[in-house]
Amino acid sequence: MSDARVAAPELPAGPTKASAVGEKPAVGMRALPVEDSKRRNVMLSVARQVVFYGALLAVWALVVEAKIWSPYLLPSPKGVAMALWDGFKDHSFWIGIAVTMKRMLIGYSLSVVLGMIIGLGVGSSKFLEETLGGLLVSLQSLPSICWIPLAVLWFGLTEKAILFVVLMGSLLSVTIAMEDGRKQMPKIYGMAGRNLGARGFRLFWHVLLPASLPYIVSGLKQGWAFGWRSLIQAEMIFLSLGLGQLLMMGRDLNDMSQVIAVMLLIIVIGFIVDGLVFRTVERRLQNKWGLAPSS
Repeated sequence: MSDARVAAPELPAGPTKASAVGEKPAVGMRALPVEDSKRRNVMLSVARQVVFYGALLAVWALVVEAKIWSPYLLPSPKGVAMALWDGFKDHSFWIGIAVTMKRMLIGYSLSVVLGMIIGLGVGSSKFLEETLGGLLVSLQSLPSICWIPLAVLWFGLTEKAILFVVLMGSLLSVTIAMEDGRKQMPKIYGMAGRNLGARGFRLFWHVLLPASLPYIVSGLKQGWAFGWRSLIQAEMIFLSLGLGQLLMMGRDLNDMSQVIAVMLLIIVIGFIVDGLVFRTVERRLQNKWGLAPSS
């Protein structure tokens, strides 16, 4: 007999301790640096803003201390802070913000609805594109303040005149953005929606509008900015209750601290609306449509 021995078949080796322990931490090790990187970026951004605005306040205070201009022309940061405190304490700033925001929301909402309807019509009709489309582009170059004399003649010194100015200030931007979004949207989306049975309003609401959103959000943002500026201009001229009226009151009283305080309120409200509303919508649309920049 042969002395050769039959080797037993080797069993497949199970996961070693190193591999079993090493796989999951590898994923965690990849995830943690990403989270840490995002956190560092946010903290770095906040730190930069704090340093920038702190340096800006320091330069402002130094210029005031140098007495290059009289306090009548350039108040100190402390004087502006006191004006803000007094305005909120006597509720005049709260009332002005509430009245101005109410007008802005009404006028801007009307402009969005009308702008979407007109823009969709112009983007879908060759006749409207060749006729009304050129007129819309020409009217957009018209400064918003030019609508104020027309509003006074049509509506008088009333609330309707102010809303008309806000409407015309933001309508054209929203309309042109909707028109561009309708044109740039791939036609295959509409064809696919029709093949699935969508018609009329259902096709617009469930297919055309969502597909056009990445293109028209920038127009909505621009329309808000134009409408916001138009509203403040109208309130300054009509001398109606609001932030614009408080701005003119500070001028009439030779109170430069109040003027700068109201200007800061106008800037801060615009910044908040842009950051909390439009940037949030843009970020979600970018993530949904795969347009977010790679990190």
